[in-house]
Amino acid sequence: QVQLVESGGGSVQAGGSLRLSCAVFGHFYSSYYMGWFRQAPGKEREGVAAIFVGVGSTYYADSVKGRFTISQDNAKNTLYLQMNSLKPEDTAMYYCAADYSVRWPLIDQEYLYWGQGTQVTVSS
Repeated sequence: QVQLVESGGGSVQAGGSLRLSCAVFGHFYSSYYMGWFRQAPGKEREGVAAIFVGVGSTYYADSVKGRFTISQDNAKNTLYLQMNSLKPEDTAMYYCAADYSVRWPLIDQEYLYWGQGTQVTVSS
């Protein structure tokens, strides 16, 4: 059984930075995808960034390119999302997700395993 646990959310002023972490409990065999998604109140969940673990390919939503960086530490079994130059529109609940066979890495329906989320609030 796989469990994902996010941490690192909080409140920050616009222009600030946060680093989210997603600890992976359980075992994935060979290569697999992990992604960060977010959902703001009244909006649909959207893909933010994804990585093909074992290969290293990364994917970003246009809205975060150049500001956010996804990375993974195999030794610590942890996924990260470094968020810089944060904007008020980045305010949302952020979730990490994982799965093996993913055709579209930034589409949430592609993922089976999900964390409980961590809140990010950016004030202007």
